[in-house]
Amino acid sequence: MDPLTVAAASGLRSRMESLDLLANNLANAATSGYKGDSEFYGLYTSAEGRDPMTGAASFSLPVVERQWTDFSQGTLLPTGSQLDVAISGRGFLAVNGPSGHLYTRNGNLQASPSGLLATADGYTVRGTDGSPIQVTPSKPVEIMPDGTVRQDGQAVGQIGIVDFKNTALLKKMGGTYFQNPDSKNPAVAATAATLQQGKLESSNVPVAEAAMRLVGTMRQFEMLQKAIGISAEMNRKTTDEVARVGS
Repeated sequence: MDPLTVAAASGLRSRMESLDLLANNLANAATSGYKGDSEFYGLYTSAEGRDPMTGAASFSLPVVERQWTDFSQGTLLPTGSQLDVAISGRGFLAVNGPSGHLYTRNGNLQASPSGLLATADGYTVRGTDGSPIQVTPSKPVEIMPDGTVRQDGQAVGQIGIVDFKNTALLKKMGGTYFQNPDSKNPAVAATAATLQQGKLESSNVPVAEAAMRLVGTMRQFEMLQKAIGISAEMNRKTTDEVARVGS
């Protein structure tokens, strides 16, 4: 395969990954607590792409080396619901997922049928002591800035807000949930975060910018497709010319 086709094919692959990320961001632009993803590009040089005499790279190919998540805070929007909470500052709500601890900034909470404070997906919220928080669904709930949950003037628990030294190590688990796969990056109590009752944090995806990037990436994809077509036509003509000279 000639260098032009190889380079164009590599570009197509990286643009496909970019399109997937951008499309997912736009699909979750209205999801509370969603954090947008971006691609981190790198250059790859195969063994065939090195000069056999000097070992130096003759050409490199663009690849999406990894994706990274933007953890910047979204806008806090009032909802009026007493069980909605938004985190102001760095931090996550800790919840009990189906296979372990998960972390989220989506504070759209509800009371489960058994009275446990849980996310909209049914994952119970962990208190500062690691236990779930029991509430009486029929009674008003007051959630203080430090996470203390009060009913009838009495504290019934305290929502735990945790943070990580390196959020880049967190792994997305679908939707707005994250998992911490690195035991050397433990969850610690967030010291600079507070909760605001009756609000939710909006997605931090800049919709207009994401839409513009999506259009630009699609145009790049189309140009790379044309480049492959041109390369194939050049190869065909070269083969025809060689055959004509040989005859």
